[in-house]
Amino acid sequence: MKLKLINEDPRKIQTFGCEDYPNDLEDVLTSEDVDHVAEIFQTPLTGAFNWNYTLQDDRIRKLYELGKQLNWDPSMDINWDQEWDNKDQIPELMNLSGYEPYESLSDERKDEFWRHSNAWSLSQFLHGEQGALLVASQLTSCAPTYNAKLYAASQTFDEARHVDVFNRYLQKRVGMMYPINTSLKSILDKILTDPRWDLKFIGMQIVIEGLALSAFQTARETTPDPVLRDIVHLVIRDEARHVTFGVNYLEEFLKTLTDEEREERAQFAYEACVISRERLIATDVYRHFGWDVEATRKRVLEGHIMSMFRNLLFTRVVPNLKRIGLMTDAIRPKFEELGILEYEDMPNDGDIDWAALERPLYDDPEASNVIPDELHVKAVNA
Repeated sequence: MKLKLINEDPRKIQTFGCEDYPNDLEDVLTSEDVDHVAEIFQTPLTGAFNWNYTLQDDRIRKLYELGKQLNWDPSMDINWDQEWDNKDQIPELMNLSGYEPYESLSDERKDEFWRHSNAWSLSQFLHGEQGALLVASQLTSCAPTYNAKLYAASQTFDEARHVDVFNRYLQKRVGMMYPINTSLKSILDKILTDPRWDLKFIGMQIVIEGLALSAFQTARETTPDPVLRDIVHLVIRDEARHVTFGVNYLEEFLKTLTDEEREERAQFAYEACVISRERLIATDVYRHFGWDVEATRKRVLEGHIMSMFRNLLFTRVVPNLKRIGLMTDAIRPKFEELGILEYEDMPNDGDIDWAALERPLYDDPEASNVIPDELHVKAVNA
């Protein structure tokens, strides 16, 4: 095994032949063939044993049980052979209609631009899921109660599956992978390296996972690819449990803090939201095509559709922050300046819709292309 340690994340775009992803275990590269590139981070993580092992019959325990029951397998539960037309262009979404650098591209280069934009967006899904994997593994150690440790362990496996499926999709269907957005990386660095376990909960379970839920929902409704539609459908089912876990657990814990400690957490959540808004801007794509990055960024941000989309992503986050007590009088004006305070009274994830969360994996009209149970045996024996 060759391991290369680096001091910061690489900025190179990776490309793959769309058949590079192995279909059979025999095709996996050996340890001598692979170069592992790793970036080291240091964290003063404080772990906790829990010695009473009490099986408390509460919402956290029920969510853990659901996590065990509703596992799915990217290799067996998704039909990867579905066809799609990878040529969708929506310049209005990014306010590029009439923008000279874009309009000057040939039709072929425009197709390439949208392929890069799609790869960039999906790459952020992948990198965000790796961040969630690392944070969930930390929560397993530092969560102070037994049920929370069990749930965090089940979430860790969920996140590993999400990393697997988005990596497979990018290599098998898109053929290209972009580096992590610097705004997303900065918030992940903060969450991973902060010693306080509850800030990890707030940053990951409430902000990042809440934003991901909205982004995945948009992807499911707009993508022309039935494979991606099935992937995000299954991922959304997992993420909904994760956000619900965070809201229910933090709602009780944050009541035990002093006013000063709650204000500190509220400020952290606000800053995480501010940084997260920048993760939607594909500056690496603009740079790759030789455009003026700052001018294009400004153009995209001024677009009505993008502005509305950026705000709508917070329809899960803002009401959840209010539910757990972090929409304080001091922090509310700051969210109002962002233009997202209007969502504070929308439904939050504290009240659990057990019927929706407990729905069997295949008993769902939105999972029409997911492979049903009776085909699993064929998939295993193929």
